[in-house]
Amino acid sequence: MNDVIRDLQESVRAVCARHGSGPLWTELEGIGVTTLSVPEEYGGSGGDVATAVAVLEVLGSAPVPLAETALLAGWLLASVGLDVPRGPMTAAIGEPGVVRRVPWARSVEHLVLLRGNEVRVLRPGEFSVQERVNLAGEPRDDVTCTAGEVHRLPFDAEREFRTRAALGRAALIAGAAREALELSIAYAGEREQFGRPIGKFQAVQHHLAAMAGEVLLTKVAVEAAARTLDEVAVAAAKTVASQAAGVVASLAHQIHGALGYTEEHRLRHSTTRLWAWRDEAGNEAAWSSVMDEHVQGGALWPLLTGGGA
Repeated sequence: MNDVIRDLQESVRAVCARHGSGPLWTELEGIGVTTLSVPEEYGGSGGDVATAVAVLEVLGSAPVPLAETALLAGWLLASVGLDVPRGPMTAAIGEPGVVRRVPWARSVEHLVLLRGNEVRVLRPGEFSVQERVNLAGEPRDDVTCTAGEVHRLPFDAEREFRTRAALGRAALIAGAAREALELSIAYAGEREQFGRPIGKFQAVQHHLAAMAGEVLLTKVAVEAAARTLDEVAVAAAKTVASQAAGVVASLAHQIHGALGYTEEHRLRHSTTRLWAWRDEAGNEAAWSSVMDEHVQGGALWPLLTGGGA
């Protein structure tokens, strides 16, 4: 990871530490991270997918639709030659009518729908929302929408859309898992039993080591996938991330005990997201089957060898 990305991550951490969900988006927009990977000629901040993913890792538990805005809606708008507007956006695969469980629909100013090679841009008044939430309480709304403004791509973009969505969720899982690990390390050093911190007990040390391994594996897999946006690499990253989400959440709650389940404790906010994101954009079983398809088709070896024969 280069120094520019590290500096950007530190800026995002500082913004997140200062603000809640309302002003948070405005500040993130101000430092230019909400449209990362969208070309500057279309109103984006430039950069690549890897940079956007590095920011998503920092935003593991922040309640903002950055993955939907930068990786999905912004990409689709730029792909059809449209400028990217300010403000949060979301995107989904669907067509006029009812589209189920659209992330953050109630909170956005533009909704971008994709069906095959058709991209529809919907503005306020062109869609209505029935509010629903995921396990973490994040908006996953049912949307009723009109035909909207239609633009056409020269290719069917649904497969890449699903790949990008999975990479975005995997990056968020990496961030939330890291936060759960950090909270667990801190708690294990503070909480005492029998006159010493519980972090001194072998069983707790084993839990922390297992969590650290899952967090590192997820981070490496996600960053590798972000460099190529290759479907096999993303399939591996989402599979690893979804598996890690279950392990990290379970071990974190074992370390914290009942305290970690309380409404006000930060751990619960991380782990409910891990459980929700584990299934969103395809769970480990779905993406494992994608990898199987590529293995049977002979596409795995070139990826492992960097394209060599």
